[in-house]
Amino acid sequence: MSVIIDTFIAPPCREAIETLYQDDHLVLINKPSGLLSLSGKNPQNLDSVHYRLVQSFPGCTLVHRLDFGTSGLMVVARNKAINAALCRQFSERGVEKVYTALLCGHVKEDEGIIDAPIAKDPALFPLMSISAVNGKPARSRYRVIERFYQETGLALTRVLLTPETGRTHQLRIHCRELGHPILGCDLYGGLTYPGSADAPRLMLHASGLDFVHPVSGEAVNARHAAPF
Repeated sequence: MSVIIDTFIAPPCREAIETLYQDDHLVLINKPSGLLSLSGKNPQNLDSVHYRLVQSFPGCTLVHRLDFGTSGLMVVARNKAINAALCRQFSERGVEKVYTALLCGHVKEDEGIIDAPIAKDPALFPLMSISAVNGKPARSRYRVIERFYQETGLALTRVLLTPETGRTHQLRIHCRELGHPILGCDLYGGLTYPGSADAPRLMLHASGLDFVHPVSGEAVNARHAAPF
């Protein structure tokens, strides 16, 4: 039996969590890049979205997570019943998530689908792998917004990414499979692409979140523009 040991220590995150909306049932936030969603087992990784929010919203629970380097929209349940209702929407794929990303290089097609099954492999931790044999189905859509060059000459493509499934690292590994890793991605080539080594962060932001309010039944269409 393989034992996975996580030696990652998160550097301090100075940015505050931005509360975009709150009521008696849920909270919508903008998570800063460089903050864990949940506290880690290592006591040095105590700071997290949940650790901070529970100070202001006792009893709150996370319905979903964003990677450490990813910023953007998260919905947080304020009690167990709301958590269960929202988790049901996520598991039944009733929630639509849209991400904004900067990809290394110029993506040729204006839009497309990446369909590549993703597998966990303890030997590769924390990396995920593409595996037709052992992987779980994973599907992402992309649409190009613009192609441009940085002042340094690095070619970049701004895209909207819509994951149709919710696998770990799905967008990051799918963009690598596309041949255009997300700028600043330390795990899947976004820092080793020629000219990309100085990226200040993972250029991935959860910019859209659509779900149904579990109490009012009204559609919630949250939007938050990417900071890059």
